[in-house]
Amino acid sequence: MTSRDLLTSPLTTLAACAAAVVLMAGCSSLKTPATADVAVSRAAVDNAASAGAADLAPDEMRSAREKMALANQALKDRDYKRASELADQAQADAKLAQSKANSTKATTAADEINENIRVMREELNRANQQAAPQQ
Repeated sequence: MTSRDLLTSPLTTLAACAAAVVLMAGCSSLKTPATADVAVSRAAVDNAASAGAADLAPDEMRSAREKMALANQALKDRDYKRASELADQAQADAKLAQSKANSTKATTAADEINENIRVMREELNRANQQAAPQQ
């Protein structure tokens, strides 16, 4: 069997096709998770924005949005590993921003309730003082 026969044999052709399929599958398997990571992170950024994080945690939201832009660019550049890493970082920043926004809202609500309780106590004390001399 000559080297020319070896290159044109059906077994060699089959092996070359199998190698090509494995390479293409490997490349597409990187793309799919990266694309999914970016989509999940985009949803996290949108959720944080809906929770008011842009106003209540602006630094974290800015960081999340910047990393999302970089992740999208990495997808366009077909740098799927970098896209996935940036998407994960953006998601973490977005979750932190949303948590800070929710915490700020909860603190504000608790402060308002405490203020209402203080006012009600004052009114109750005043009412008790006005009723006491009549007895």
